[in-house]
Amino acid sequence: QLQLVESGGGLVQPGGSLRLSCTASRITSNYYSIGWFRQAPGKEREGVSCISASDGNTYYSDSVKGRFTLSRDNAKNTVYLQMNSLDPEDTAVYYCAADRYGRRWCSVAEYDYWGQGTQVTVSS
Repeated sequence: QLQLVESGGGLVQPGGSLRLSCTASRITSNYYSIGWFRQAPGKEREGVSCISASDGNTYYSDSVKGRFTLSRDNAKNTVYLQMNSLDPEDTAVYYCAADRYGRRWCSVAEYDYWGQGTQVTVSS
């Protein structure tokens, strides 16, 4: 069973930055797609950014494109989400997830393993 642990959430002012980390319990780089998802109160969970194992491409949702950057350190089994120019609309619980089939789609339904989530609050 793959385990994912997120860290790095917190309270930040509008326009500020945070970096989220997701560490996996074992090697995922060759086979698993890894994604960041978020869920705001009263809203459905949505894909924010995902990196595909099948083609190596990185997906960003329109709402975060140009502000968020996904990166990975394979030696540490860790994936990062650098979040800049944060807006109150980015307030949500952020989840890291893994798709064992390495697919290209950044969709909640495609992902099998989930972390516990980390709260990000953007407020002045």
